[in-house]
Amino acid sequence: MKTTRYDLEERTSLFGEAVIEFCLGLPATPVTAPLINQLVRAATSIGANYCEADDTESKKDFRHKVSICRKEARETKFWLRMIAKAIPSNKTSARKLWREAKELHPIFVASVRTSDRNLHLTAFTQSAA
Repeated sequence: MKTTRYDLEERTSLFGEAVIEFCLGLPATPVTAPLINQLVRAATSIGANYCEADDTESKKDFRHKVSICRKEARETKFWLRMIAKAIPSNKTSARKLWREAKELHPIFVASVRTSDRNLHLTAFTQSAA
């Protein structure tokens, strides 16, 4: 049976792959080339940082890596919006990817909040001891 972490790792990897495929089909112009570059960097960073978060040695480092995932998911939505504007013929495909980034973002928001609570509880129990 798959664990939640494995599922999210796979989901973010598949998302990164889908963005790469999408970008490989886009025309590179002076306007689109930087947008494509930024999109690929942000979208693939989500999965890379989640993998790092899954292997961290401290709760604080985990929270930091998951915070980067949250930021990159939000940034990915922005770059997809810009690409949809720059290449209207790819708006439908961009929207599908945008929806997935929109679903990933609150997952990482919740993870950061949970991590913050756990860090607070750890600090509280250590100071009470």
